[in-house]
Amino acid sequence: MRDHYSEFASRDTEILAVGTDSTKLFQDYWKKEKIPYIGLPDPERNVPRLYKQEVNIFKLGRMPLNCVVDIEGRIRYAHYSSNMADIPDNETFLNVIDQINASSN
Repeated sequence: MRDHYSEFASRDTEILAVGTDSTKLFQDYWKKEKIPYIGLPDPERNVPRLYKQEVNIFKLGRMPLNCVVDIEGRIRYAHYSSNMADIPDNETFLNVIDQINASSN
C-alpha cells in the first residue's frame, strides 16, 4: 500500500494501519520505512479485540485483518487472513473503493 498510496489518495481515501507494538517501536518503524499513511499504535490491543482479529501462535501471532470502512463508519469489506501471506492485493481494495464511490454519486 505504501508504494501505491497515491492511487488511494486520488480516490479521497485514507489508509489507517493499526499496530500492537509499543508506541515508540511503532513510531520508529513508521519513520524508518517512510510510510505515508496514518499509523496508530495500539499496544493495549483494543482495536484488534473490537474487530475480533485472530491470534494464532502456530502461525507467527496476529493474523492480518484488512477492512474498508466508508465515510459513515460502516465496514464495507473485511478480509480476515488465514496466514501472514494471505493479504489481498491493492487492486481488490481499489475496486471496493471505486464501487463505494460510484454508489455514492
